[in-house]
Amino acid sequence: MQAWLCLAVVLRPIVGDTIVDAFPFIMGGTLVTVGSVALALGMGLVLGVPMAVLQVYGNALARRLVGLYVWFFRGVPILVLLFLSQGLFLSMGWIIEPFLLSCLVMGCISTAYQSQIFRGAIESLPQGQLKAARALGMRDLTAITCIILPQALRLSIPGWANEFSILLKDSAVCYLLGTMEIMARVNAVAQRTHEHLAFFALAGVIYFVLTLIVLKLLRRLENKVQIPGYSAGTVGSMAKNTQHGVKNA
Repeated sequence: MQAWLCLAVVLRPIVGDTIVDAFPFIMGGTLVTVGSVALALGMGLVLGVPMAVLQVYGNALARRLVGLYVWFFRGVPILVLLFLSQGLFLSMGWIIEPFLLSCLVMGCISTAYQSQIFRGAIESLPQGQLKAARALGMRDLTAITCIILPQALRLSIPGWANEFSILLKDSAVCYLLGTMEIMARVNAVAQRTHEHLAFFALAGVIYFVLTLIVLKLLRRLENKVQIPGYSAGTVGSMAKNTQHGVKNA
């Protein structure tokens, strides 16, 4: 609190009294936004990895079901999914908190996108690794979890960082359900003070700073765990070659 009071004294002559007074209220919405995005990304990670494995190594039925899920949640806008899910739960008599509903919908969408990120990473690895593991007597599940996935997850960090930045921006529409995140609080203050330009510019700065911080951290993580001889460009090139091979086949 004392640190904020000192910062407020410095910023007040620059940005004005209104923004300084409303800043703590808006930052409370920042915590809500970060929490919802983190939960959605976690859900996408937990569900996206097994879905990617099923799409690469599963039978025809599993691949088709995963493909339908991905096709649906990547093809329908998030705003439509938010209102559809809200109407569906209300029709069943279930009242879900807007925050939880937003996390659920964003998590389902993120699962679809992350599954394709992980699928591309898995397919970019030399498939001879799995054959070698089988030759050594390892079961497929053991080989996938102990050999394939550790490499694929490390190769997925650039795509995962991109997914974070997209999901963070998509979370801005969740205020329409009543989630008190950044945009909901900015809109409330702007309506009350009639200083829309200043407060929406502040919202843009907050989103930009959040994206910059997380992408920098993920970039450091990528450099730390990078597999020697592999890079984002290498993975992309191998993925393209895989796609061309499938088309030619």
